[in-house]
Amino acid sequence: MAEYNFRDIEKKWQHYWAENDIYKTENTSDKPKFYALDMFPYPSGAGLHVGHPLGYIASDIVSRYKRLKGFNVLHPMGFDSFGLPAEQYAIQTGQHPAITTEQNIKRYKEQLKNIGFSFDWDREVQTHQPDYYRWTQWIFMQLFNSWYNNDTDKAEHIDTLIARFEQSGNAEVHAVCDEETPQFSAEQWNSWNEEEQLKIILHYRLTFPSEAVVNWCPALGTVLANDEIKDGVSERGGHPLERKKMKQWMMRITAYADRLLKNLEYLDWSEPMKDMQTNWIGKSYGCELQFDLSPLNSPSPEERGPGGEGFYKTANADKWKVLKEYARENRKNPTPQEDALWQELRNKKTGFKIRRQHPIGDFITDFACLSKQLVIEIDGGIHQNQQEYDQARTEYLNEFGFKVIRFANEEVDSNIDEVVDKITKELLNTPSPEEREPGGEAKTLTAFTTRPDTIYGVTFMVMAPEHDWIGELTTSDQKAEVEAYVEAAKNRSERERQTDVKSVSGVFTGSYAINPFNNEPIPIWVADYVLAGYGTGVVMAVPSSDDRDYRFAKHFDLPVTLVIEGSEKLDNPTELKHGVMFNSGILDGLKSDEAIQKAIAYGEENGFGNSKVNFRIRDAVFSRQRYWGEPVPAYFKGDIPYLVDEKDLPIELPPVDKYKPTETGEPPLGRAKEWTYKGYPLELTTMPGWAASSWYFLRYMDANNEAAFADKSITDYWGQVDLYLGGTEHATGHLLYSRFWNMFLYDRGLIDHEEPFKKLINQGMIQGISSFVYRIIFKGSDKVMPEVFLSKGIVDRIKKSNLTRAEQEIIEKILKKELNSFNEKHATSWSVENVMEQKIAAMHVDISLVKNDILDVDTFKSWRPELKDAIVIPEADKSYICGSEVEKMSKRYYNVVNPDDIVVHYGADTLRLYEMFLGPLEQFKPWNTNGIDGVFKFLRKLWNLFHKDDGGFYVSNTEPTKEELKILHRTIKKAQEDIERYSFNTSVSEFMICVNDLTALKCNKGAILEPLVVILSPYAPHIAEELWHKLGHVTSITRTEFPSYNEAYLVEDEHEYPVSVNGKMRAKLKFPLDMPKEDIEKKVLADEVIQKWLDGKAPKKVIVVPKKIVNVVV
Repeated sequence: MAEYNFRDIEKKWQHYWAENDIYKTENTSDKPKFYALDMFPYPSGAGLHVGHPLGYIASDIVSRYKRLKGFNVLHPMGFDSFGLPAEQYAIQTGQHPAITTEQNIKRYKEQLKNIGFSFDWDREVQTHQPDYYRWTQWIFMQLFNSWYNNDTDKAEHIDTLIARFEQSGNAEVHAVCDEETPQFSAEQWNSWNEEEQLKIILHYRLTFPSEAVVNWCPALGTVLANDEIKDGVSERGGHPLERKKMKQWMMRITAYADRLLKNLEYLDWSEPMKDMQTNWIGKSYGCELQFDLSPLNSPSPEERGPGGEGFYKTANADKWKVLKEYARENRKNPTPQEDALWQELRNKKTGFKIRRQHPIGDFITDFACLSKQLVIEIDGGIHQNQQEYDQARTEYLNEFGFKVIRFANEEVDSNIDEVVDKITKELLNTPSPEEREPGGEAKTLTAFTTRPDTIYGVTFMVMAPEHDWIGELTTSDQKAEVEAYVEAAKNRSERERQTDVKSVSGVFTGSYAINPFNNEPIPIWVADYVLAGYGTGVVMAVPSSDDRDYRFAKHFDLPVTLVIEGSEKLDNPTELKHGVMFNSGILDGLKSDEAIQKAIAYGEENGFGNSKVNFRIRDAVFSRQRYWGEPVPAYFKGDIPYLVDEKDLPIELPPVDKYKPTETGEPPLGRAKEWTYKGYPLELTTMPGWAASSWYFLRYMDANNEAAFADKSITDYWGQVDLYLGGTEHATGHLLYSRFWNMFLYDRGLIDHEEPFKKLINQGMIQGISSFVYRIIFKGSDKVMPEVFLSKGIVDRIKKSNLTRAEQEIIEKILKKELNSFNEKHATSWSVENVMEQKIAAMHVDISLVKNDILDVDTFKSWRPELKDAIVIPEADKSYICGSEVEKMSKRYYNVVNPDDIVVHYGADTLRLYEMFLGPLEQFKPWNTNGIDGVFKFLRKLWNLFHKDDGGFYVSNTEPTKEELKILHRTIKKAQEDIERYSFNTSVSEFMICVNDLTALKCNKGAILEPLVVILSPYAPHIAEELWHKLGHVTSITRTEFPSYNEAYLVEDEHEYPVSVNGKMRAKLKFPLDMPKEDIEKKVLADEVIQKWLDGKAPKKVIVVPKKIVNVVV
């Protein structure tokens, strides 16, 4: 048998490909283009495991196939090289993250090249290099200098917005902006100074500093993204988290929410992938309703004092009912001046919510902005005779913390614009209560709902634990309970809270809101199933219609008010979602969809509601309190951000003495000695990991361009990525951010394609098979704790309570002896009285220490220092059995299989084929090596088709037979169809069948073997390249063409008949499809095998069923 020396072959061709730039791609070509993209890896210290190459192999097969089909193929690779692990290593060791990162990249590149990928390494990008991140910074600057014009439905340069402000203010500007953006005229704009104007513009910029609730990890000193959190703790180190409001840079991705959703309709993505994107964006139609806070149990002004507890409850509780009626009457009968001014102030036209005829203490004010604690009074002629009274009233309101400004009727009549201008300026320049002094702010709760038809079923309200107003809404008797709940909720991530649908928890604030439809008081609760980032962070709970609200109400014994006819007949009323409304006041008798529209209209007519389209997606946090990331190219004059000059890019990371936050809590960049620009402080946070990965696919197109992020003629040529392969973790957030940045660059005319990825496949995962040992958990005060491990069989019998008394006594006797020795050595006093009552926990153990579930105990004890004196209790046969479980392949689970080991033992071609052979690309599958020997033997059998037994290469020029051509062309057809529909595992099976069939025919004909090598080359490029050159070719196999199949060779012209004698199958005979039945009968009876079974007897009849069977009856 000829020797297949795969190690030498693979090294030879990897060197050849590199030396001859075989995979170098040109940016211009007459060929059609094909761009295949992989999600570039983060270069961790652990290197690649066998799960990482799965998608790379698949994209490489497609890339090689497309080259053979005549395409100009771009297939690049790079490294997403900013990351938390390198920074944490720097904190521990003091080594600069760049050194660690570059060492890891070198290792990764060696591994990737050893697997034989056809990457164009001349286009490699490393996101931590300044020549890359200077363009990330540049794109950030373009975003900062842009706004989103709803009229044109695209981003535009901020200068176009400023020009409109200068000409006509913002009354006719339809833009995506902050909700609290004030309305102003051109005169107002032009009268403001630079600082005032820049503050206004921040409301519109596509990237801007703001406060946001984030996942803060105190132990790591940084904000974590959701994908850096696992089971409520940091994936790195397992540290607890808290939800915390912090100053962050934000990206206004919400501006693109509708386009991100609409474009999904025409993208060639799987439906599950589109569903994930749809759910993340989360578009919903409904309305926002304002709920006044009830004055129930409100303390008096004297008890409260300025800024004291309960300050938000503005009316005197004793006079609430009277004041409420007077206020309603006044709203119905305003003075002409009050009505004229209300038309200018209503619906947040100033950027702030203003109420008319609002009770504060014992008085009803003309207009009040509760968020700024500003009262606006319109004085008619009568006020000239009651100035002392007005002064006393003003002083009274001042005691409540409200500033009072007054205007005469004549001012409103003669120049209402000037009055509005003064009010707007006062609002802009008035600090909020939090900025002014301790104490609460007068509040109105706003809740978004898609089902306002169920408003009469609201029996409680729920606020997110991070909500700013909880402290003010909490009464003194509930304070301790609420604070404890909020503190506990801080340690749960949003993802954990969203997915935990079984737990029910919450706490009552002691406060109430008023249902604006029926004026009923509603208790206000805090619960972590409400998220601060979705809607308003407040939910109107309808337990008769929402399952989570229903379980909450049942748990806390809150009322459930039925509002849909027929729900009274159900054990769980939430099962009935739509119907005819009842118990619903003005909505009674209406169908759900009719009631929704009427409820919205009623809210709008009465000033406490408005229709709204809401999105689950929030503006993206664009800051990390880390050193190892792209510096933000912005500096500050006071609290106003300015961009650095483009000529000064990149702003590079400065040296620091340590890589952790400063002693005063600033990010690590706060340690830099000269972190300033033009004498002003630079931004201290760095960009998140997704910044670089939101545009790397564009940089690949023109990776070495020093003048631009990419030349437009080149991005025009390559256009969309034709095939993007990424894992599950890249199918949601990363994908949205990439699409967002791509759309933005498209809007600004920097590229010509709106969507980045034409075809996208969410690959599955090769999972690891983890091994476990089982440790007894001891509790005690001794500093040194014993490590005691029970074999899985023992643990299973303990759990099932069927450990025999004799077994228990033997185990406890061994434990007593071993623990006595341990106690003597360490001066401790540990013991186990009853092994059946011990707490036992599974612990991951390195799979290299386990073979066929049996632990190598001696090696295990030397695995870690603390295991040196481990007490290991085995089975009766002295073996220690480990548990096993299929889970994510990860270094922290000690279940990683290194692809280098597979390459050394079997070769890269075997690894490539085997990973494809494991199953469909999109599926999750556990790694095992049960079939890898079969794949290796297949390659050796392929090799032998080209060689004689003595090892000599021998391929004949003999014309192939019809059967050989049929086998070849069947395989060509199957390989082509499978690659074009990304079904790689079935191709590998077809290759095996083909080689087996040709081996059985002893085929060594060049006309068959040469095209076979070509169609196999995308999967096994090394052996294919070697055989190609042995066939006499001097150029790479990548330069040839993929063979075409001929349907004529696949047409069946004969049928193999099973032949039975008296009903039992005795032979199989082939006959032409057009052979007459009489001739088939003659041939069958003449066959030697059939004659043997006839034994000289004459058949009674012969039954021939054309193209099926023949039965001879004797």
